[in-house]
Amino acid sequence: MTKFLLAVHVIVAIVAIGPVTVAASMFPPTARKALAEPGDAQTLATARLLHRICRVYATVAVAVPAFGFATASNMGVLGDTWLIVSIVLTALAAVVLAALVLPRQASIMEGIWDAGGRAVVVTPRATARLAMFTGIFNLLWATVTILMIIRPGSTTGA
Repeated sequence: MTKFLLAVHVIVAIVAIGPVTVAASMFPPTARKALAEPGDAQTLATARLLHRICRVYATVAVAVPAFGFATASNMGVLGDTWLIVSIVLTALAAVVLAALVLPRQASIMEGIWDAGGRAVVVTPRATARLAMFTGIFNLLWATVTILMIIRPGSTTGA
């Protein structure tokens, strides 16, 4: 059962978190281009798609810690330091995504949408800040991934 839970945990992490990290990283430069060229329908459509990918896959990504807890419980490692650190970093990544990345993407999308006739309230600085928060989100996930592979103190020889 542990191998099954671990396999599902890893697959869901790849399928759900991977697209969020890539789409979130691609969003700021795409948004900057859409703001610079308000009439470019293709760039606007790309920005919308990237934002949608982030929202949808962020919701699906909730399964990652759920299967992670089930796997850790079966393995008897819930109290291990590396896992506790991973849980804290995962929670922090979720907060960064939910409170800093997704709302800023939505705000920028509203600004791009308004560019057709109304004043644009989005500045290049807003996209730069979004890129920074996205980088923090990605760095947190990279750190969690490294902890999951290295597992300090593990007796498995990995």
